Amino acid sequence: MSSQEVFDVTIIGGGPAGLYAAFYSGLRGMKVKLIEAQPHLGGKVHIYPEKLVWDVGGLTPTTGSRLAEQLIQQGLTFHPTVILGQKVERIAQGADGSFILNTSQGSHVSKTIIMATGSGIVQPQKIKLRGADRFEVSNLHYTVKRLDRFKGKRILISGGGNSAVDWASELQSFAQHITLVYRKTELAAHEAQVERLVNKGNVSFRPEARVSHLQSEDGEFIQQVELTNMSTGETEYCEVDEVIVNHGYERDASLLEKSELVVEGVEDGVIRGNAYSESSVPGLYAAGDVLRHEGKIHLLAGAFHDAVHAVNRAKTFIDPKAEQVAMVSSHNERLTEKNREVINRTIKNQ
Repeated sequence: MSSQEVFDVTIIGGGPAGLYAAFYSGLRGMKVKLIEAQPHLGGKVHIYPEKLVWDVGGLTPTTGSRLAEQLIQQGLTFHPTVILGQKVERIAQGADGSFILNTSQGSHVSKTIIMATGSGIVQPQKIKLRGADRFEVSNLHYTVKRLDRFKGKRILISGGGNSAVDWASELQSFAQHITLVYRKTELAAHEAQVERLVNKGNVSFRPEARVSHLQSEDGEFIQQVELTNMSTGETEYCEVDEVIVNHGYERDASLLEKSELVVEGVEDGVIRGNAYSESSVPGLYAAGDVLRHEGKIHLLAGAFHDAVHAVNRAKTFIDPKAEQVAMVSSHNERLTEKNREVINRTIKNQ
């Protein structure tokens, strides 16, 4: 397929807002492309795969990993073209008004764009120790994918913010012992969160300390961690089974700053648009955390709400005679065959 094939809408970002926009665009019969800089879809939901999500309407408490799976399945319902591992670096407009998206590996052309980049491309800040990366396949973690992996283990967590303390709380009932290492004298997490953690017992805190060396006898697993006191320079050693690093995240929200498009109201990568997901540039829309407007809802439900508006505006931008909104799913002809498939599967499995 030529990279110059023109799409009705190109969605930048494969998180919840982008995936729902892909689904809804397909529901509206649009030719859709989705470009995601990461090698996988799902967005920031992957940072907390074991956390329970409660605030999506009609969805009983679901882990982040399961929610990501369901969002991806839904987003791919109408078979959009999906490009993974390509970062959109610049956006320009051609003489005919179409948008040209330049990536690290080529260019893409689209009649409209939906920005669904969240708060930017997010990568965990990795620990800056020589050779640490070789332990990422064994027992050095930047997120917690499965709680049961840590059952009965001696865990060291480097970091003292909300996320680090949150993981310590989640793992406390599984772990044999947790050592929380932080470079400051007091943890930076919410006071109530810290109090709950400390009062449970099997957690020790090493203030004003940093991880200075990862020691391994076999070269594959970390068995011991050297800690250095930031004030005195003294070292101590901690026997470990698992190491979790939570030093925050590196964020790149520079796309619009590097682009030829002049989008009004952009601040630190966030678009100040309106409640209909419109930016100041006709044909350029936004959904999710990248968008701010009066009445903005900072929940997954709000991301879906933004996505619906963005798609509807994109549809009528391309075809002013189109309906303002899509037919509801229970009566939408685009879903007739898919409904039949679901019913047949249900009957077969009974």
